Amino acid sequence: MKILHFFKTYLPVTVGGIENVIYQLCSGHTQQGHQTDVLTIAKDPTPQAVQVGNHWVYRARETFDIASTPTSLECLSLYRRLAREADLIHYHYPWPFMDLVHLLVSPHKPAVVTYHSDIVKQKYLLHLYRPLMNQFFGKVDAIVATSPNYLATSEVLQAYRNKVTMITYGLDRNSYPVASETEKAKIADRFGPTFFLFVGVLRYYKGLQHLIDAAANLPWPVVIAGSGPMENDLHNQAKRLGLKNVHFLGRIDEDEKNALLEKCTAVVFPSHLRAEAFGITLLEGAMYGKPLVCCEIGSGTSYINQHNETGLVVPPGNAAALREALKTLAENPERASIMGQKAKARFETCFQAKMMCQNYLDLYERVLRSH
Repeated sequence: MKILHFFKTYLPVTVGGIENVIYQLCSGHTQQGHQTDVLTIAKDPTPQAVQVGNHWVYRARETFDIASTPTSLECLSLYRRLAREADLIHYHYPWPFMDLVHLLVSPHKPAVVTYHSDIVKQKYLLHLYRPLMNQFFGKVDAIVATSPNYLATSEVLQAYRNKVTMITYGLDRNSYPVASETEKAKIADRFGPTFFLFVGVLRYYKGLQHLIDAAANLPWPVVIAGSGPMENDLHNQAKRLGLKNVHFLGRIDEDEKNALLEKCTAVVFPSHLRAEAFGITLLEGAMYGKPLVCCEIGSGTSYINQHNETGLVVPPGNAAALREALKTLAENPERASIMGQKAKARFETCFQAKMMCQNYLDLYERVLRSH
C-alpha cells in the first residue's frame, strides 16, 4: 500500500506531538512493507526531498502564512503528483489550506483524516472557514478521533459521528534510545534528585504561565524544555517573579530529552485549552514510568492520565492547584512511584505504537474496500 501523509509541518524542521505521531505511523507501516511518504511545507525546502528515518519527506516552499496557516502555491503541483501515485491519502487536521488543496485538486483517492484538535484560537475566522471545513469533511472517507474524551466533547466530531473511528496515539519505546550515562549525570548534577519536567513547543495553550506561577514558593526545580512563540513572554514572567527554580532549556536533542525523562520526579503538562487534544509528552512520561500532572480540559490529557491512579488531574489555569499537585508528588515519593508504575502499565496496555499502526491499517483497508 502507498500512503501519503499531508500536514503543514514535519521533521526535521519542526518537532512536536503531531509530527511524532506521523513519524510513528510512517516508521511502523514502512517496517511492515508499505510505502509511506509525507508532504509538508517549509520556508526553505532545500532539498525538496529528504529522508527521515525509513521514509521520504517532500517539502513545498511556503508562499505566506496567515493565522497559523502556512500556504504554498508550489504545493498544489507537488500534491497532485504525489496523490496520483498514492493508494490512500492521510490528512492531519486542523490546517485549512489542506482542505482547500483537497477540494481544488480532487484526487479521487480514498482519504482518512486524523482529527488532532478543534480550532480554538481563531474563533472568528472559524465562522468564515466552516463552509470549507464542512465540504472537506463531507468528501473524506473516514475521520479519526484520538480519544473518547475528545470525541465526546467536540462539536465538530459529533456532527460527523457516522464517519468517526476512535484510534488513540501510540509510541514505540525502541525508537527512544537509552540516554547516555554522561547526560544523565549532567542532569542529576544540575537539577538534583527532585525536579519536574515539561517538554513541548511553547504555545499559548500549553498553560505554562500557570506553571511558572505555580513554581513560586516551591523549593524544587521546574524544567521547561522546548522553544516556541511564547518563549520570550515566559522568560520575562519568570524574571519578573524573581524565580530561580524555573529553568528554560530551549530546544533539546533526543539524548538530553531521554535523560530528563529518566531522571525527573514527574512530568507536568499544564495545557489549559482544548487546542491541546492529547499530549504526547504525557505518553512519554508514562512510557518512562513517571507520575503525571495535567489539567482537566475534556481532551486526551485526562484519558492518558487517570486522576489518583497514574497521576493527578487539576482544574485548568489554576496555579495553586498545580503547585499543590507538584508538592504532593515531591513530598510523597512512595505514592509517586506507585503512580508511575501504573502510568507505565497503562501505556503498555493502551498506547503501544504497534497497536496504533495496526488499527490504522485496518481502517485503511476498510476505506479502500468501501471507496
